Amino acid sequence: MKNNRLRVAIDMDEVIADTFAAQRLWYLDVHGYNWTDEELEGRHLGDLAAPEHAEAMQSVLHAGTFFAELGVMENAQDALKQLSQDFDIFITTAAMEYPASCGPKFQWLQKNFPFISPLNIVFCGHKNILAADYLVDDNVRHFHDFQGQGILFSAPHNQKVKWSPRVNNWRETVSYLTAQRLAKNP
Repeated sequence: MKNNRLRVAIDMDEVIADTFAAQRLWYLDVHGYNWTDEELEGRHLGDLAAPEHAEAMQSVLHAGTFFAELGVMENAQDALKQLSQDFDIFITTAAMEYPASCGPKFQWLQKNFPFISPLNIVFCGHKNILAADYLVDDNVRHFHDFQGQGILFSAPHNQKVKWSPRVNNWRETVSYLTAQRLAKNP
């Protein structure tokens, strides 16, 4: 029997894992950067740091362990539990950008999202390989050649990006996806 549930691919960093807050704290603690929210709007942290400090952050990310203790985005756990009742949920992360992050990311997911089956966790490079109806991501580059609908999850670095649909938090994400499900399966 064919499963008629809609499939939702969900990114990790800046969508369910608060990588931004951890990186911002690292830049403050290690290099003394204390950027305002206005300075960060539409920019990546590495764009504001001295080149050698941005390279040091990249080294930390490539080591992988940085990803083990990230905070969880507000309401993400409850939202994914709720969405799991009506959708097939897959966590999809472009972990191959930082291959050493795979183990720490998997452990983080097991700790914070134990209700997501390990079989529904996808470590990839390009996300256009995903066979999903929706992709919730903070980076529009992942929507290029993706066959489903990209949903931009707001983050400081993408505030100036024009994309629709855009969601600002997990409550809006649940509302949007629920409305889509009801429209397709009344």
